[in-house]
Amino acid sequence: MLFATQTFLVAGLSRSGIAAAEYLVSRGARVYVYDDVEDDTVRSAAQRLSEIGCMIVSKEDLAEKSERCDVLVLSPGIPVDHPLPVAFRQADKRIIGEAELGALALRCPVIAVTGTNGKTTTVTMLENILRASGKNAVACGNVGKPITSCIGELGEDGIAVAEISSFQLETLYSLRPHVAVMLNVTEDHLNRHYTMENYIFLKSRLLKNSTESEYAVLNYDDPVIRGFAEKTKAKVVWFSLRERVEGAYLADGYFCYFGEKLFSESEFPLDGNHNRANALAAICAAKLAGTGNAAITAALKSFQGVKHRIQKIGELCGVTFIDDSKATNVDSAIKAIESIKGESVLLLGGKDKGYSYEPLFEAVKNSGVVHAVLYGENAFRILNAAVKSGFTSVTLCRPFDLAVRVAFLTAKRGQNVLLSPASASFDSFRSYEERGDRFAEVLHILTEERKGAAGAEESRGPADVE
Repeated sequence: MLFATQTFLVAGLSRSGIAAAEYLVSRGARVYVYDDVEDDTVRSAAQRLSEIGCMIVSKEDLAEKSERCDVLVLSPGIPVDHPLPVAFRQADKRIIGEAELGALALRCPVIAVTGTNGKTTTVTMLENILRASGKNAVACGNVGKPITSCIGELGEDGIAVAEISSFQLETLYSLRPHVAVMLNVTEDHLNRHYTMENYIFLKSRLLKNSTESEYAVLNYDDPVIRGFAEKTKAKVVWFSLRERVEGAYLADGYFCYFGEKLFSESEFPLDGNHNRANALAAICAAKLAGTGNAAITAALKSFQGVKHRIQKIGELCGVTFIDDSKATNVDSAIKAIESIKGESVLLLGGKDKGYSYEPLFEAVKNSGVVHAVLYGENAFRILNAAVKSGFTSVTLCRPFDLAVRVAFLTAKRGQNVLLSPASASFDSFRSYEERGDRFAEVLHILTEERKGAAGAEESRGPADVE
C-alpha cells in the first residue's frame, strides 16, 4: 500500500482501531474514523484522533465518505458480514484489520499463538521466558499492545509474541510467523462464525503462509489441531499431556523437551492440566526461538498466571473470591471448575455466543460446584440447560452486582465464589476485563459494608442493647 496516495476508513474505535488510525496518520495517509457506538468512550477516542488529523464520520455521512475511501480497516469487534464491509466488498475494495497493517510493517520474527483457550496465558509465559533470556520480546495483538503500536519498539532485533484471535484472522492475510502455536479448538463464537467448520477454517489460516522454513507447534491431544499437520508446509513440533511426542511432554513428573527433563511438575505454580498444556506449548516455541533451559525454567517456575484467569482476588467472611472473567466460553469455564479446589458457588452469564450449555452442567455435576447463580442476557438459556441436565441448585438473578451479592450470601465459610461466566461480557460491559474489575469492586463494597456494620455494632453501648 502507498499510504500517501490512499484514503482509509477505520471502522471501530476500540484499542486496535485507535492504534490503526494513529499508525496510518503517522505514515501520511488520509484517514476517516467511524464507530456505530455513540458513548463517551468512543466520542473521547474520536476527538483525540481528530486532533492528530483524522476525520470523524457520522452515521448520516457514512455512505458518502465510504465511497471516497480505498481501504476499510475493520476492527475485530465488527463482523465481516456487517453492512459496511459488505458494501466495500461489493465495490471490490480492500478490507484489512489492524493486525494486517502490523504484519505488513513488522521487520522482526513473530511467534503467533491462537486457539480457543489459553492464548493470553501462553503469550504471557512466552514473553516472560524470552525476556528472561535477554531478548526484546513484546506481547501484542489480541493482548498487550496492538501490533502497529510496537513496530518501533521491536525494530529488527525484537520478537513479536502475538496473540491472534479468530476475529483477527478474518482480515489477516500477510502474517508468516516464524513459529505458529495452535493450542486447541473447541466450540466458541458460533454467533459470529455460524459453524464449527468455518471457525476451524479461520483458525487454520494462521498456518496458510508457512513454508518449510517455519515451525508449527501443534497440540497432539486435540484431534482438530493434530489434523493441521497434514495441511501445513511448516516443520511440526508437538506438545502433549498424554504422549511422549517429538516435542514437549510430561513424563515421570517432569516437563520434558525431546527427551530432556527441564523441571519438575511440582515446581510449576499453576493448577490444572490446561495450564500445563500452555506451558508445554510455550516451551516448544521458546526452544525454537533459541532460548536456553535456564530462562525457560526460571520463568515458568515463577509464573503466577494472568489477570482475570482463575485469579484469587480476596476473601470475605471465610469465602474466597476467584475472578475467571476471561472464561468467555463453555470449555474455558469447564477447565476452571475442574481445577478449583474445594466447593464453589458459580457465577454464570452474560452475552450469548451461540453454543450449548448442557456440557457445562454435565461437568458441574461432577465438580465442586454446589450452586450456580445465573445473570445477564442469556440467563434463561443457561437456566434451561441446567434444568435439562438435572442440576437444580440454581438462582436466577439478572443484574451482575446483585448476582455477586447473592453468590456471596449463598456461599458458606470455606467455599469459593467463582466468576467463570462461560459467556461474553458485552451485554453489560465493554470487555471481560471490565467485568472482572467490577467483580473486584463489588467485593470491595461488600467488605466495606461488613466493616461498617461491625463498627456500628461496636459503637453501641450497653444502654442501646434491647
